[in-house]
Amino acid sequence: MTNPLLAASPLPYGLPPFEALSADMYGAAIEEGLAAHLAEILAITGNSQPATFDNTALAMERSGQLLNRAAAAFFTLVSADASAEIRELETGLSPRFSAHQDEVYLNRALYERFAAIDTVNLEAESARLVEEYLKEFRQSGIQLDAPGQERLRAINADLARLGTEFGQRVKKGMKSAALLVEDAAELAGLPADDVASAAEAARAAGHGGKYLVTLIQPGNQPALASLENRDVRRRLFEASVGRGSGGGHLDVLDLARDMAGLRAEKAQLLGFANYAELVADRQTAPDFEAVQTMLGRMAPAAVRNADAEAAALADVAGHPLEAWDWAYYSAKVRREKYDVNEQALRPYFELDRVITDGVFFAATALYGITFHERPDLKAYHPDVRIWEVRDGDGTGLGLFLGDYYSRESKRGGAWMNSLVDQSGLLGTRPVVTNTLNISKPPAGEPTLLTLDELRTLFHEFGHALHGLFSNVTYPRFSGTSVPRDFVEYPSQVNEMWIMWPEVLSNYARHHVTGEPLPQDVVDRLEESRLWGEGFATTEYLGAALLDLAWHTLEPGNVPDDALEFEAKALAAAGISHPLIPPRYRTGYFQHIFSGAGYAAGYYSYIWSEVLDAETVDWFTENGGLARTNGERFRQELLSRGNSRDPLESFRILRGREARLDPLLKRRGLE
Repeated sequence: MTNPLLAASPLPYGLPPFEALSADMYGAAIEEGLAAHLAEILAITGNSQPATFDNTALAMERSGQLLNRAAAAFFTLVSADASAEIRELETGLSPRFSAHQDEVYLNRALYERFAAIDTVNLEAESARLVEEYLKEFRQSGIQLDAPGQERLRAINADLARLGTEFGQRVKKGMKSAALLVEDAAELAGLPADDVASAAEAARAAGHGGKYLVTLIQPGNQPALASLENRDVRRRLFEASVGRGSGGGHLDVLDLARDMAGLRAEKAQLLGFANYAELVADRQTAPDFEAVQTMLGRMAPAAVRNADAEAAALADVAGHPLEAWDWAYYSAKVRREKYDVNEQALRPYFELDRVITDGVFFAATALYGITFHERPDLKAYHPDVRIWEVRDGDGTGLGLFLGDYYSRESKRGGAWMNSLVDQSGLLGTRPVVTNTLNISKPPAGEPTLLTLDELRTLFHEFGHALHGLFSNVTYPRFSGTSVPRDFVEYPSQVNEMWIMWPEVLSNYARHHVTGEPLPQDVVDRLEESRLWGEGFATTEYLGAALLDLAWHTLEPGNVPDDALEFEAKALAAAGISHPLIPPRYRTGYFQHIFSGAGYAAGYYSYIWSEVLDAETVDWFTENGGLARTNGERFRQELLSRGNSRDPLESFRILRGREARLDPLLKRRGLE
């Protein structure tokens, strides 16, 4: 049988033909793609003609299409629907991808051809392409001697292997740590649909008649805000924050230590003081010191706000507070002080309506695009829905895939990825996915969202818009292929439409009665906006500063006891709080230890939020949900990808450099 991945997909927009693919086909296509790409590079370096933009840079951008096509489809499955065969294949292929990257960017002949290109008369995007390639060569170690390059290759292979193992153990650990309870009475306070989902999860796991509270990726579990039984809260909390660090075959602390040591050695080999310095060299932040300064400015104010919240919670609780009590009594304060019951809001946030009348509605109002579901197209799992996105003039823009429900084969968290990148050079249009982990209700029951899930839905669609609106020539610059500390910015901006009156009134309707969310409830939500920001900012900064602590180590100085190191690092950063663990602890910090690309860069969410807060102000000052605003944001920022300096795109949009004050005001940190 012919492997469909070996040729361009005949499906609309190049959607991979998932239904026709077996696990061995992914592996075979990737192996053939790796070989084909090296042959294409050999043709570039073997060209007897002097290096020009066309015969070197353009040839490089056209190369690797088979590999990219196969890898995009494969890694979508790795994250969202990984069978045992796919996981085994990932283990074998991860070092191969690492070695291939080294074969490309440690290729002296290829580097010398790029260095010889005359860029004087090139237009701006083409000159930037050459500049970005040369930068990647340097950051990849092209300047090292042969022994140095050999050691770097070994380090990269080890990091790829360890990162894959970390991710696979964390996925298994999240499943293993789910809380099984015998009696529904133990789940008192949990909404009825969540209890039903827990019963369904237990049945699917072979525990019929019991209840399984599954986990989400961050430490703070949603059920903690509702469970009335304090001991059940404790058990759930301890199961969550203890993942990956309790010994046994799912413990990942050894992997984290090994990776931190290897990254420290890699940074030193490349001429940087530590891995965080190396990563900062690739970002929009001017340097690592600027990142430290911003986080250091925010941490004391966040902890002060958290302490004030803790005192208020203790008063309400009437007993000494423990970490597993925080979410429960915080929800109680919202109900009593602000008359806001988050669980009572869920009937107004039904998934299908939020998607069509909220997320899509806002995008149509801003950008004129429309969404047309394509049930004739099939993805990698039956739960995945596919929409064709059309521009204001009716022309096809791309495909959007929504994969919303959790399942055993999916890793935790939420993300966007690209199956096909937009490129004028290759004539390709985007195919992008949003993947979430919402508990699937029993058949026939509605999917009701929490406020956090609602926010995640809008956030991830902001990433999708960044991919869908890409309008660049070269695939290297497409969509979200921007520095890590810029990539979260457009997605965070898209969250502003959640509570925008015109959008909210369109989607926030009771799923049974159709009644809109009452205006007095909306007003109370706004009044309570800053409640909990102390917790949220402290929790986030704890993870960001823990990330930097692991990545400012020197070679040979990696601690033996990872948990002791974690505690000392948080205390030294002034962000240690007995009631607020970091959003991610070392044992399940998948962002930084399993190839998600956030190592020494988890700070990027807050760095991007500086730009986000400024842009929300810009939208508001200019009339909000208006086509003129949407078109400007699309043309000057979303469509540009990395084809020009992303901060230049921001400056053109805003008319000046970004300021920190709007973010401090938003988070109550003035």
